[in-house]
Amino acid sequence: MTVLLVDAANVVGARPDGWWRDRVGAAGRLLDRLAGLPGRRIAGPDGEGVVCDGVVAVVEGAARDVPAPAGVRVERATGSGDDALAACAARLVADAVALLVVTADRGLRARLPAGTAVAGPTWLLALLDEIGRAPSA
Repeated sequence: MTVLLVDAANVVGARPDGWWRDRVGAAGRLLDRLAGLPGRRIAGPDGEGVVCDGVVAVVEGAARDVPAPAGVRVERATGSGDDALAACAARLVADAVALLVVTADRGLRARLPAGTAVAGPTWLLALLDEIGRAPSA
C-alpha cells in the first residue's frame, strides 16, 4: 500500500488551463479529483500496480484555505510549500509509510528522504483523467 504525497501547486501549474485566474478553485478541483484515489488500485509511474492507501496534499498561498474533501488529508503550508512537503515526507518515511511523492520540482526532489519514490504531475494528471473517463460501477 502506498500514500501519495502531492505538491498541489506544482500539479495545478502543470497544465495551462487558466488556473492562475482562480488558484483556490483550481486547487479545490484537484483535491476533489484526488479524493477518488484512496482504496483504488492504480498503475504506478513504473507501470507496476499499487494500492493507494491515502492521499496527502500540500497546499500553500491563496490555496491554503481550500476545503479538504473526504479521503484527502491536507497539509496547509504556513510558509514555503516545499518546506512543508519535505517535512511531511520525512515524517511519513520515519513512520515507515510507503510513499510516492508527486512533484516536478527538482529542488524539492533533492530534499526528500533517500530512496523516496517520485512521479511527475503528468503521470498523476493522466491517471486522474483516465479514472474520470472510466465507467462508474
